[in-house]
Amino acid sequence: MSVQVIDRELDRLEALWADGLSDAYSSYLGAVESFDQDAQPKLALAAALIEVGLKLQGLGSRAAPPADLLVGDLCLARASRLLADAASQRLQVAFAGAIEEMASAAASGSASRSVRELLLNAFEPSR
Repeated sequence: MSVQVIDRELDRLEALWADGLSDAYSSYLGAVESFDQDAQPKLALAAALIEVGLKLQGLGSRAAPPADLLVGDLCLARASRLLADAASQRLQVAFAGAIEEMASAAASGSASRSVRELLLNAFEPSR
């Protein structure tokens, strides 16, 4: 199941897989073990797409080139669709809060926790 999900969701994003998306995906797999088995690859991929999408957009640094902004937007849109399909409302809100915290910190020029740390915390059931 997970390979089919990944293949389908990476349409037009294959180059990102070798450029860090695969590593990000692997880092989230352990965090989703408590979720439904069918949802696990979708949730891990959604988190990885958010992480890579925010990086592509240059959040908190110099403005990214237009092509990177568009690919980053595509990553975030795919992640949103995956979360709508596989995540509870609580988890969707936690992910939105993590993105909001990153954006707020970038806008104010203050330091923020890493996007990976924020997203891993979103997977915690006590959140």
